[in-house]
Amino acid sequence: MSKINLRVNGESQSIDVPPMKRLLDVLREDLHLTGTKEGCGEGECGACAVLMNGELVNSCLIPALQASGATLCTIEGVAQNNTLHPIQQCFLERGGAQCGICTPGMILATHHLLDKYPDPTMEQIQEGLAGNLCRCTGYMRIFESVKKAAEVRATT
Repeated sequence: MSKINLRVNGESQSIDVPPMKRLLDVLREDLHLTGTKEGCGEGECGACAVLMNGELVNSCLIPALQASGATLCTIEGVAQNNTLHPIQQCFLERGGAQCGICTPGMILATHHLLDKYPDPTMEQIQEGLAGNLCRCTGYMRIFESVKKAAEVRATT
């Protein structure tokens, strides 16, 4: 077992875990943050995406020990004071979420994208979400949700 120290959604955490345990499993099993989903377990679908030190990563590919000392943001850390983040609200209003498996990763990918490109082109949106697979929506409502979130963000 190894002790890892993390800052997750603004809170310091210290956990004893096997060093090769996946970050995804630490989040879901040890920290009970079940919003992060496992889709493929191979880093191909983006359902497990989280922000680690400001970068979008697939938590199923990160060994726990590699995350020691990191600052993480999961889907649970996006909303503030029981109020949906504008990105979450736009996904809700525009129908960007259906079954919900890809939604946490899509929202975190959108968050990351809008930090880089506050007014993204459609090509930037498609590229920014390219690592996230959705089997329900056909992507158009997701893209509309991202565009709306960019507009809302520009006015706040």
